[in-house]
Amino acid sequence: MALAEVRRAMQLSQEELAAILQINQASVAKMEKRTDMYVGTVRRFIQAMGGELEIIARFPDREIKIDQFAEEKTPASAG
Repeated sequence: MALAEVRRAMQLSQEELAAILQINQASVAKMEKRTDMYVGTVRRFIQAMGGELEIIARFPDREIKIDQFAEEKTPASAG
C-alpha cells in the first residue's frame, strides 16, 4: 500500500498529517509521490499516523525482521 493510501485509510488529510509532522501540506504531497526515501522519513510518516514501522525480509523458507534501522533509543543516564 502506498503512503497516500495508508493516510487515506487512517482517515487523515494531507493538511492534518502536515500539522502532526510540523511541515507544510506540499511537503506531505511530495513525500507521498517519492519512490525513494530514507527509512527514518518513512518511520516518522507512519508514526505520525499512529503506526509503527517494521522491515521484514521474506525468503522462501522464513521471514526475518530487520532491526538495523530501528529507532535509536536514548541511553539511560549513568548516575
